[in-house]
Amino acid sequence: MNVIAEIHRINAAELEQGVCGTSASWHAKYAESAWVYVGNLPLQLTEGDIICVMSQFGEVEDINLVREENTGKSRGFAFVKYEDARSCVLAVDNITGSKILGRSIRVDHVEKYRLPKHLLEKEEAISTNPGHAYEGKELASEFRLDQGQDLFAKPQPSTDNDAKERHISNQERKEAKRKRREEREAKRRKKEARREEREERKRLHRSKKYRESDDEEDNRQKKKKRHRRKHSRSRSR
Repeated sequence: MNVIAEIHRINAAELEQGVCGTSASWHAKYAESAWVYVGNLPLQLTEGDIICVMSQFGEVEDINLVREENTGKSRGFAFVKYEDARSCVLAVDNITGSKILGRSIRVDHVEKYRLPKHLLEKEEAISTNPGHAYEGKELASEFRLDQGQDLFAKPQPSTDNDAKERHISNQERKEAKRKRREEREAKRRKKEARREEREERKRLHRSKKYRESDDEEDNRQKKKKRHRRKHSRSRSR
């Protein structure tokens, strides 16, 4: 039986029996392992792409996208480690069977897994102390990496400088809003002026055409009158 279909069948049976989340669940066997196997991946996906997908259900701590030694191309499967082993259960239950670029993804528990030796050596050679990427560099703010930010601290009372900066900021926003309003009004007036100019040209063109038409009609009437007078004189003779 297909592994994806088998996982779905077992999960459905556990839901029906009411053993989900208990020690009787099949997930309990892997409670101590934070690694999962991710298979049938599209070959064009990178480590970053896989982390984006897998991090929906927990903090990804490590990843090994298996590649060809000679070409470096993906072989279509990877091993992902979560910070919390409980995230593995969520990933297996929710991502298994999902489609990425037309391929059904398989996610399964891994009871015992260790990174290959060459990857372990690379990781050990890299310092992973907090803030190692910024060692010897001056930060652009007053916050320190070892202090962090207390999200639950009470808001500090505003100082006079803070109030003054907010006031200046509000004035700048009002001034920018006023300028935008003036620019829109100027554009509207220009558009209205152009429209009126077009209407005036059309009106002048129509009046000129009417005058020419009237002049032509007058000339025709005059010709008719001259022709009638000439004809009447010739008859009288």
